[in-house]
Amino acid sequence: MSKDSDGLPGRDDFGDEFDPESGGQDVAQALARCAREVADFVDAGGWHQAPQMFALVPTATLAAAEPGLLDDLSDGAALTPIQQHSLPEDITGGSPALDEFLATTTWPEGVVGCALVEEIVVLPPAAESTLDDALVPLLADPDAADRAARSAAENHPEKRDARLIVAVLEDGPSLTLLQLHPDEDADPFAPIDLRVAENLAPNVVHGLYATFDTVEDD
Repeated sequence: MSKDSDGLPGRDDFGDEFDPESGGQDVAQALARCAREVADFVDAGGWHQAPQMFALVPTATLAAAEPGLLDDLSDGAALTPIQQHSLPEDITGGSPALDEFLATTTWPEGVVGCALVEEIVVLPPAAESTLDDALVPLLADPDAADRAARSAAENHPEKRDARLIVAVLEDGPSLTLLQLHPDEDADPFAPIDLRVAENLAPNVVHGLYATFDTVEDD
């Protein structure tokens, strides 16, 4: 895992070069392993962090370009996540500003996927239904509805803080994971609990895929 966009991690046993268009279970497994590495990396920094973006790059490509980094790369990993430092400081998890940032994000050649980590608030299904009903009068003003929804969720007695990890491969699969904030009496040394949440954030998945859309010059 690299902590900035200039440093790259890796090892000397990478197997075949990763091909995001090859399809099959190997690609899905590579994405899952990379998403888990991202989740572990962010979790090491504790909670109450700003959203973070990661570029996903074939490890073999990094090894060829930067052989001096071989000892730092994950052994056998097909993909290496590279942390980006381009998010504005005022962007928070789930905010419209984050959607706007994704809409203007593009990647250089060699990046085959990306991942976004953000902290969110989750509510039980019954609470979400009540909240949706309360927001109906505000739907004509999206900004007002967003502010009201965020305020109501933050102040709800049954809220749970959580971390959302969404990873996609260009022209490949996506993976959405949810990490709930552990209870106060939880074992601090236990592995983090990640749950697959396929339908939790389709707008984020779409936004990440859109960062690979190319606009042809006229």
